[in-house]
Amino acid sequence: MTQIHVSNDYPHFLSSEIEQRDPGDAFFHIIPVPYEESVSYGGGTKWGPAAILQASEQLEVWDGKSKPIDLGLYTADPVNCEGEAEQVIERIAEATRSALKQKKMPVVLGGEHTVTWGVIKAFIEEGIDIGVVQIDAHADLRHAYEDNLYSHASVMKRIVEKGVPLYQLGIRAYCEEEIQARKEFGVYYLDGEDIVPNNIQELTLPDNFPDNVFFTLDVDGMDPSVFPSTGTPVPGGLGWYQTLSLFESVAKQRNIVGFDIMEFSPINNFHAYDFAAALLTYKMMGIVQRNL
Repeated sequence: MTQIHVSNDYPHFLSSEIEQRDPGDAFFHIIPVPYEESVSYGGGTKWGPAAILQASEQLEVWDGKSKPIDLGLYTADPVNCEGEAEQVIERIAEATRSALKQKKMPVVLGGEHTVTWGVIKAFIEEGIDIGVVQIDAHADLRHAYEDNLYSHASVMKRIVEKGVPLYQLGIRAYCEEEIQARKEFGVYYLDGEDIVPNNIQELTLPDNFPDNVFFTLDVDGMDPSVFPSTGTPVPGGLGWYQTLSLFESVAKQRNIVGFDIMEFSPINNFHAYDFAAALLTYKMMGIVQRNL
């Protein structure tokens, strides 16, 4: 599978259909973060945000049930991802804080999963009490991977060690260290071997889970038959409708305060997956809209 950069053009989301809104007049703030530093298998996630934005030009504004554009969409400039990891994470946090200070919802397009730590850092610094729900093939709970505290394989460890509750969905690749981390930090989970064969479409969050939820979706949490366009695919993942149903079950129980799409790695001249990632983003906006 050859993953090649085709274009680094960043149109605003659905630019073929709507004008760019002013930040203060748009509920959804879409933040592209083309960060890729620690990927450990296939690469290309830095081209993901641009590919999603380009593919969004092919979307219908009616998502099948509603029109998320009615709440207003604003696409920020891509975050500068040059420099050391700490610098990039702080820039991600700054971009996220900009949305939060305006009482808007960040929709973050990655990039490798490390990006999510910068996003959650902003919520913590703004004093917003949140829990995180994660769809992923991997637990990402290693303290460090290849001596890198900011590895994509350690992002959830950075989050839970700050006291943020975590619920994991669809995990099917983890090490003993990560199993221990789950126990130590009280991580909730429904793993792939439970959720997929039993076709689980919804979950019930624990009573003590925070009212505000940030939802992080690594596309490798979905089955490679849906998204082979990722650097670390693992068989046995979630299906398209199952993923959306699980997200909606969380939205019906809690206040979604933001979400991200991570680890999407476009395949040269294979636009089906670019479009799927853009549609997934827009469908999730629609679910948020209908559950406000």
